[in-house]
Amino acid sequence: MNRVTGIGGIFFKARDPKAMQAWYKRHLGIDVQAWGGTAFRWADAEGKPSNGTTIWSIGSAESDSFAPSTAPFMVNYRVADVRALLNALKEEGCNVLDKFDDSEYGKFGWVIDPEGNKVELWEPPAGQ
Repeated sequence: MNRVTGIGGIFFKARDPKAMQAWYKRHLGIDVQAWGGTAFRWADAEGKPSNGTTIWSIGSAESDSFAPSTAPFMVNYRVADVRALLNALKEEGCNVLDKFDDSEYGKFGWVIDPEGNKVELWEPPAGQ
């Protein structure tokens, strides 16, 4: 079974998200959108657009979106079959969260790594 096939996104918290977003926009040229992040579009070796994006986002340090982790970041990994991977992780004794999300953006599940970091597993919608 394929497990992780790529990185779907990187999310982190800041004490002053607006200031951090402005810094990244000004100094690193990241096109930060009103929702607090950007979607980097994928391209092939020749620079031609291909299906897929990697999300980059800064949120408030006050948010509990990474709970039960207390880490200020979360990495979203692309996977081929999130349900199969979650089942395999449970069988391997990993701390898989009971929550599962199936939306227009794809299927999502979560596991906690050995140091308490929340890891998001994402199966993109067909064609992405």
